[in-house]
This record gives sequence, C-alpha cells and structure tokens, in this order.
Amino acid sequence: MTNQQYQEALNWLFQQLPNYQTDGKKAYKPGFDNIIKLCEIFGNPQENLKLIHIGGTNGKGSTSNILASVLQEAGYKIGLYNSPHLFDFTERIKINGENCDKEFVYHFIQKLRNLPEEIQPSFFEFTTVMAFEYYYHNKVDFAIIEVGLGGRVDSTNIITPIVTAITNVALDHQDLLGETLEEIAAEKAGIIKHNIPVISGDETEVVKNIIKDKAALENAPFIDATTIETNLKSDLEGNYQLKNIKVVLALIQELQKQGLQINDHQIQDGLLNVQKNTNFMGRWFQFSKEPLVICDTAHNQAGLELVFDQLNEIPRFKYVILGFVNEKKIEDVLKILPENSVSYFVKPNNNRGRHPRDYEHLLKNLKINYKIFDKIQEAYLFARQQLKNEEMIFIGGSNFVVGEFLENNLEK
Repeated sequence: MTNQQYQEALNWLFQQLPNYQTDGKKAYKPGFDNIIKLCEIFGNPQENLKLIHIGGTNGKGSTSNILASVLQEAGYKIGLYNSPHLFDFTERIKINGENCDKEFVYHFIQKLRNLPEEIQPSFFEFTTVMAFEYYYHNKVDFAIIEVGLGGRVDSTNIITPIVTAITNVALDHQDLLGETLEEIAAEKAGIIKHNIPVISGDETEVVKNIIKDKAALENAPFIDATTIETNLKSDLEGNYQLKNIKVVLALIQELQKQGLQINDHQIQDGLLNVQKNTNFMGRWFQFSKEPLVICDTAHNQAGLELVFDQLNEIPRFKYVILGFVNEKKIEDVLKILPENSVSYFVKPNNNRGRHPRDYEHLLKNLKINYKIFDKIQEAYLFARQQLKNEEMIFIGGSNFVVGEFLENNLEK
C-alpha cells in the first residue's frame, strides 16, 4: 500500500459515508440496526473485548485519555477510541498512544466496498466497528470507548462494558438530544447497563438524580465521583481537569474491585504523563510560552465557561480567537467572553463552519471588541503582530479551529 492509495481510500470513505464531523445533523443515525449488522459481518469483535464505556457532554475525551494513561502505567495494553480527530483519521483508534495502523485502515476500507447493499452505515458506525476489530485483532487487555453523541442510541451503546462513566451533562446538541438538561441527561444515562457499575461526575442534583434513578432501575451500582477528595495533579493543566481526575479515580477504584492491579505510584505517574502516554492534545494545550498561546477544544457554553474562568485568572491582556460550527448557540458564548480581551472570529475550515459575518449583528449588539477573519492562520498572524509585553493568545471554540491551527503551526 502506498501513501497515495491510503489517501484515496480515506477520501472514498469520507465521500461515501455520512459523517457528523463534516456534515452535521444529517449524518446522525440513531438506532442500532446498521451497527449490529456490521458487527455481525465481522464476527462481533466487541463481544470478545473487555470494555470501559465513557459518556458525558464535556470531559469524556480527557477522562478516557487520563484513564488510558494510568492503565498503561500499570502495564496493560489499552485500546482508546475517541472522536473527533484533530489531524488524521487514525487518531480516533489508538493502542497505547499509537495511532491505528494505516495499512489496517486501508484494508478495512476495502472490505467496506463489498458490504451488502442493504447496509448503509454512517461514518461513525463504520469507524466504531473498525475500532472493535482493531482492538480484537491486536489483543488489547482493555478498550476504552468514548460515546460519539448522546448515549442511548449512540452506535457505541451496543457494547456490554465492565464499567460505565458519565462525566457530566450540559446543554449541547439540543437539536438532537433535547432542549432541557433533564432530556439530555436521560439520553446520556441511556448507556447505563443492567448490573454494570456506573460512575457519575456531575455536580448538579437534577442530573445526578436522573443518573441515579436509571442506575437503580438497571440494578447498576451507582458511584458518585464528586465526593472524592484528592490533591493529585495531571499534566493536563486546565482547572476543569480536577473534575475529570475524580471520575478517573472512581473508575480505578471500581477496576481494582474487579481485580486489576493498579498501585498509587502508577496512578500518579499515569496522571502526570497523559500527553506522553496517549499523545493527547487540545485541552488547555500550551502551544508556546513566549508568547503564551493556549488552545482548547471546548465548544459549548458549559465547557467554554470553565475555560474562560481560567483565562480570567490570567491578568495579562488576551487576544481570543474563536470559531464555531453552525448548530452552536453562539449568543450564550458571546456573553461570557474573557475579561480584558479583544476577540477575533474565524470560520472553521469545514462544511459545518459558520462564517462570523452570519452572527456579526450579535457582536455589534453586545458591543464586543472584535475583528473578523476568513481563516484561523490570518487571525493568528495578525494577533502575533499586535502582541506587546506579556500579552497572550487563546485559540478555541471548535475542534476544527484548534486542529487547523496546530496542523499549520506545529513543527512537522
């Protein structure tokens, strides 16, 4: 297989299958008919794996990566399934921090070309069965599976895990999951399985009670991670990571009950070496120190509120570069922009990317100090020219914005 053949196969995959990352709502296929048929064709590899299922609105990517890092430090071979990717498709399917083998991806796509015509899978459904097959083929000890969207009818919800976690619930994807916190919480709680322990990381009583009630209905042991007290730190430096660390510690305690050998030293090393062990980036990622440039993929009001709160703790003047996709409720985010800052708005380089001209009336109504750019690189270079003394740059609002920036500026 040549690199050109791989790229052609990948291009075919993106063109043939609906893909939420690029196409949005029209690619969302709730239900299990396709994924069940796909898994059957490949011999149901997920049934031969020890799986850990992680859902939630925010924090599930960080939580799954932190947990993977700890388990790797304990000597286990860990599969990690995350979405979306920042740079390359193979980031979605990792083993011990290494991206999925491109040769495997290429040959698996060839099998897709020969699927029965009655099966019309979405991009995410095909990627999910690819992950199951890759982890089974490589005989991982455990596979950590991140929910794609929602939970109850997400493709990943066909699995029977050994433990489940729901990091938190916030308003996001209301067009698909429901307009209220209660409706979204019910969707997230849909991953709770009969007799399978569930870790809850949400501090809101109404959400906690919905998860607890669903757990009781399924006779699933309920563990409240918010009650854990810890001073452990991670190399993932966002203040919000403390919430995720608590969920991870609760998961580890449950896994220890199930017989996994994980000691305190391995837990500490795992927390401090997440980026090294899993190649995870994009969460309060320090791109440079001089000047200080921070990137974060938080993309909804709840996530950005935590990020902006941390930015407000930094007294220096900030240039904030943001881009959003079409379905986001932008006005709520604009009302909480960091203090002591000027904002540059860009269009994410993606089909779902929303051009700032579409919401410029909101910027004017809210009297925001702003400039508009067509591309992230233009905004970044302009901000660099404006920097004085100790000023800094923040980049975020979308996975696509952060991914495009890092792809343009990280040393190859």
